[in-house]
Amino acid sequence: MRVGRLELDIVARDGSLVVIVEVRTRGAGSYAGAFESVDARKRQRILRAADTLWRTQLRDVEGVERLRLDVAAVTFAADRVDVEYAEGALAA
Repeated sequence: MRVGRLELDIVARDGSLVVIVEVRTRGAGSYAGAFESVDARKRQRILRAADTLWRTQLRDVEGVERLRLDVAAVTFAADRVDVEYAEGALAA
């Protein structure tokens, strides 16, 4: 989802909760892991996009009460795909 010039990978709703998921992928031999790739600059961009989305669209939606920011880390290996998921990984 685009929020101005910023992009959010997944925006989903579960009742009164809206979840924004940042999806990071890496190959098995990558220097930094998928979670580590969410550096300070990336966190700020995600937080800014989430704040804009909340202020311009979500806060006035009936039944929406809160927002959570998660990270999904996907690592591709030769014979498998590993997925780690961290709820609330980015503080809003």
